[in-house]
Amino acid sequence: MRTGYVWEELYGWHDTGTHAAFARPGGFVQPHHHVESAESKTRFAALVEVSGLAARLDRIRAVLATEDDVLAVHTREHLERIRAGSAAERGGDAGDGTSPFGPGGVDIALLAAGGAVQAAKAVVTGRTTNAYALVRPPGHHARPETGMGFCVFANAAIAIQHVRRHHGVERVAVVDWDVHHGNGTEEVFAEDPDVLTISVHQDQLYPKGTGRLTDRGRGAGEGSAINVPLPAGTGNDGYLHAVEQVVLPALERHRPDLVVVASGFDPAALDPLGGMVVTTTGFRRMARAVLDAADRLCDGRVIMTHEGGYSPVYAPLCGVAVLEEMSGERTEVTDFLAEEYEDLPDQALRPHQAEAVAAAARAAGLALAEVAR
Repeated sequence: MRTGYVWEELYGWHDTGTHAAFARPGGFVQPHHHVESAESKTRFAALVEVSGLAARLDRIRAVLATEDDVLAVHTREHLERIRAGSAAERGGDAGDGTSPFGPGGVDIALLAAGGAVQAAKAVVTGRTTNAYALVRPPGHHARPETGMGFCVFANAAIAIQHVRRHHGVERVAVVDWDVHHGNGTEEVFAEDPDVLTISVHQDQLYPKGTGRLTDRGRGAGEGSAINVPLPAGTGNDGYLHAVEQVVLPALERHRPDLVVVASGFDPAALDPLGGMVVTTTGFRRMARAVLDAADRLCDGRVIMTHEGGYSPVYAPLCGVAVLEEMSGERTEVTDFLAEEYEDLPDQALRPHQAEAVAAAARAAGLALAEVAR
């Protein structure tokens, strides 16, 4: 098994400015930093290096996504708005007022999308078995006509369209385990029956009014979107139950040529933007389940594109755990918070969580499976 890895120093230079979380300072709002700061991502990359794991991965260099790649997903108006903001003295915003970027930010955003493209190319051409694109800014909220939710361009969607247009890939499945609904990716492919999008997220956290059981795609793509809205407080067993009851059967039914994971670590304990308590063990289990399914269905072809995860302390541990599962390598990195969080009663599957998963399975037309634990 060979695992590709994308990281560029410029990803840490994506400038989200002075904010308090994602509010602009002023009045009684004291200046601080934007919640989508570089820290959790640069610390993840640093831990990959210091652990020795980087030396055992196939380093993939990112290049700027081309205009053709971007326009296969986004409108020209959106691209030109980002270019104009990038040329401004103080930068711009991707579209929703909470997704800032600094001067020259268009090139870093294009490098993030291009990193996802290069990871996907490495996998579908056989250079690597799977690949993790640790890119920034994130992408799964970006819609065709606008960025939002800290996302400028739809990195995963751009990578998917590239390999479909240029490398003979036909059927793709997206598994999004970010704590927020992957609305942008879902919207890009809402009418496309060949791209299945599955989003496992905290119910009605963000964006409001999306990610419902009834959101199933449109037109020819009816049924190609599956949403699993989970109650706040869900932990390892609840997430694994969602994967076993919905994600894996949906992948088996779709029979993809490639699996793309929108890898957000904001369902983790300690994350400031989520209300879940998943630990490194939970992310390992989810990754292992998806990787095993890909082995059966598409010769192990998986790419993961980095999305959210805002705890500078815990997100890096979750990221290394997933990279270890992808590569089959083990490091000496340990989860020093495991004892604190894995003994919580919240880690067990609760009846209301099981019912939420069952409702998602019913909405998707999937039969519930017997699961031995």
